[in-house]
Amino acid sequence: MNDLRIIFMGTPEFAVPSLELLIKNNFNVVAVITAPDKPSGRGLKLQASPVKQLAEKHHIPVLQPDNLKSEDFIQTLKTCNANLQVVVAFRMLPEIVWAMPKLGTFNLHASLLPQYRGAAPINWAIINGEKETGVTTFFLEKEIDTGEIIFQQKTPIDPDENVESLYQRLMALGADLVLKTTCAIQTGQVHTSKQAPVPTKPAPKIFKETCEIDFSKKAVEVKNFVRGLSTFPGAWTKIEGKSCKIFRVDIETDLKGGKEGTENRYVTNNKSFLNFFTSDGEVSVKEFQLEGKKKMSIEEFFRGNKI
Repeated sequence: MNDLRIIFMGTPEFAVPSLELLIKNNFNVVAVITAPDKPSGRGLKLQASPVKQLAEKHHIPVLQPDNLKSEDFIQTLKTCNANLQVVVAFRMLPEIVWAMPKLGTFNLHASLLPQYRGAAPINWAIINGEKETGVTTFFLEKEIDTGEIIFQQKTPIDPDENVESLYQRLMALGADLVLKTTCAIQTGQVHTSKQAPVPTKPAPKIFKETCEIDFSKKAVEVKNFVRGLSTFPGAWTKIEGKSCKIFRVDIETDLKGGKEGTENRYVTNNKSFLNFFTSDGEVSVKEFQLEGKKKMSIEEFFRGNKI
């Protein structure tokens, strides 16, 4: 049995349950590495990451390097004398860091690798209409998200599920898999497998401009795009020159209008429906947020507003 000395690397909420489970199961987390504090809110006060807040609660030393290759950071890392590093939702590591511990560095990724390598695997799985996804633990290697797989756990994706609910589910599944992987490494019961050399679907980082809805696509593709970005960062379009985030749509079976003779991309009665035309029909907006307004259902919006 290995006497583990663990360094945990992570920043957002997604990484918190994984660190929490390691602590609850009495693993020796000798240090936590997370992003530097960032200004937040109206007062732009410095805000610690969720992972840092948990680490400080349990009196675990926290490192927040700006440069992961800096000599000072590398020397500090060496003094921790860790033999295992666990990475959950953190930035790309230089080889000098991930190759340091004797037992290796493993990462939790929110997809079934080799599919959806990249920064936004949960979003893209839904956007592409996948019916199944999962979480993977793997040992880090030079190329991002390509290392040998340790464990995977699958889960179905509901046809109406959005990225927010799937994120929560994968966060919990991932924490369990991190614990299972750490236990296997501790007892020397790790059997890895190479990632299959198959055509892969990428999961690149999502930017505001890539969140604009393309209504020239089929209705089901528009629906998947919306739920794959809901509730954050939010799919958007323009209505009468104003930005409009759309959080939920249904495929409309009772069509409200035709495209011929209309200058708009949508049809509405300003009472109960707002439908956008797609290449093969219409989608009906159920929840949205018009610029300058709060997020609300379409019925709530039309009680005091018109388009």
